[in-house]
Amino acid sequence: MTTGKGSYTARDWTTYASTHVTGKSGAELFTNTDIDPLLNPKDVKIRESRDSDAYPESTALIVGIDQTGSMGMISKQMIREGLNVLATEIYDRKPITDPQIMFMAIGDAAMHERAPLQVTQFEVDIKIAEQLQKFFLEGMGGGNDNESYTFPWYFAAMHTSIDCFEKRGKKGYLFTAGDECVPPVLRASEIERYLGYNPEKDFTAEELLTMVSRSYNVFHIMVEQGSYMRSYRQDAIDSWTSILGQNAIPLSDYTKMSEVIISVIQAMEGDAKDKITASWDGKTSIVVSKAIDGIIANRTGNGGIITFD
Repeated sequence: MTTGKGSYTARDWTTYASTHVTGKSGAELFTNTDIDPLLNPKDVKIRESRDSDAYPESTALIVGIDQTGSMGMISKQMIREGLNVLATEIYDRKPITDPQIMFMAIGDAAMHERAPLQVTQFEVDIKIAEQLQKFFLEGMGGGNDNESYTFPWYFAAMHTSIDCFEKRGKKGYLFTAGDECVPPVLRASEIERYLGYNPEKDFTAEELLTMVSRSYNVFHIMVEQGSYMRSYRQDAIDSWTSILGQNAIPLSDYTKMSEVIISVIQAMEGDAKDKITASWDGKTSIVVSKAIDGIIANRTGNGGIITFD
């Protein structure tokens, strides 16, 4: 469940970064050589995002990052700068109430990697950084044109419990990011291998999207600087837009991923695109403008709240 009891502050980040991030090489930022037990999804029953006295209207936000060979740069950028931007801006701009953030690391289950899925707790304070830095960057991936981007969909649908949806009918947000195509199927054997039980059926990407979309707004960020997209850009775009439509988000500069995530949420919650774009400086505004161009705000007109019969 959510373990943080304070709140994320710039001072907390400055203190943490001074001893854990500043001046460190990529190898020094992520030192684990195997999956950390805290982040191992195997036998995890539920990760919870809960309301509390301090956070009475919690909103779940999941960010899944491709950590394969061509994408390890994202994790390193996130711990160097992106996390601070993400946490600071989401608390300052308040596009959603009382955000609680979970990170996932994504690999390639089909290629039998050791850690194709790693999951933090939902957090509200500097523990976000502490857990992110525990990721095991396996740095593998296979030649199968996709990574396990839908594994987070399955985990979120089956192994998270979020008060924003269960109490208020307000969907959480789930973003994955990577440079390859949609995996067509998540096999029961992969779920058994990495989660510890056999669901007795495979799941297509379409089935998984239906499952997770019940309680989450789902997006995939297409990282154009990744090696796969540099070679097969249109294949990746076609793959993601065919299943996600407007929720397949182009990212022309991976160092601006946090700004794009915040901007997508703002656009979905009804903020004007011109206003969002103008709120960022220089190159960031250009990257954001391209990313949110196709976003249509929640059609409910009430921040994505679902009314139960």
